[in-house]
Amino acid sequence: MSPVNEMILNDRVAIVTGAGSGIGRAGAQIMAREGAITAIFDRDGHAAGETAELIRAAGGRAHAFEVDVTDDAALIDAIGRVKAEYGRIDILHNHAGAQVEGNLEDVSVEGFDRSWNLNVRAHFIAARTVMPHMRAQGGGVILNTSSSSGVLYDREMVAYTTTKHAVIAMTRQIAGDYARYGIRVNALCPGWVDTPFNEPFIRQMGGRDGIESYIREKVPMGRWARVEEIAEPILFLVSDRSSYMTGQILVVDGGETVV
Repeated sequence: MSPVNEMILNDRVAIVTGAGSGIGRAGAQIMAREGAITAIFDRDGHAAGETAELIRAAGGRAHAFEVDVTDDAALIDAIGRVKAEYGRIDILHNHAGAQVEGNLEDVSVEGFDRSWNLNVRAHFIAARTVMPHMRAQGGGVILNTSSSSGVLYDREMVAYTTTKHAVIAMTRQIAGDYARYGIRVNALCPGWVDTPFNEPFIRQMGGRDGIESYIREKVPMGRWARVEEIAEPILFLVSDRSSYMTGQILVVDGGETVV
């Protein structure tokens, strides 16, 4: 780890939801590498613990929480425990989410509701819960994970694209309302990142060969992103490197949305 005086998040308290694997884990790791105290939220307690252990093994500070973010009471309680333990909350990265495949006629209503509750409502509840603490301390950062599917058409994924567009609208609205309190709110829109998160779309494409062909055709860079390539933009958005940036959408997608 770099010297303390070079750590750009030194002693800041960060909550990362869905941090038990994939992009969430990579984001939590890079925040911890830069000095943040990281609260790892995941419905899979074992996975959350693994992320926390990886961070501690690298010399960082982390605390794992087993929490289903779609359970309002559990989410609010976990955020309260972080505040009680560390006295402040500087960063909230709302990352937990899910893909639910299907077009308008094929997707189940239950699947649509699950997608909404996880991809939008849980972000809303978490942001609503941290906001009074951030206002009282004079600032903070909220980062919401949307998707490249929040800015373009995504074939036969009506539940997913609806929720990811909603995240962007919510991000902009909160940013405008709370900028005067020194609270910045931005959204990250990753493109194709090679994690198990994509299993629903891979099924829809007929398997791994189908998705590989799709990515080669649709993504100008012709490949998946690595989670580390998404972690760096996360660090930018939650740190003072983006100190005059709020209400914005950062798309990291290998060029897919420009063609």
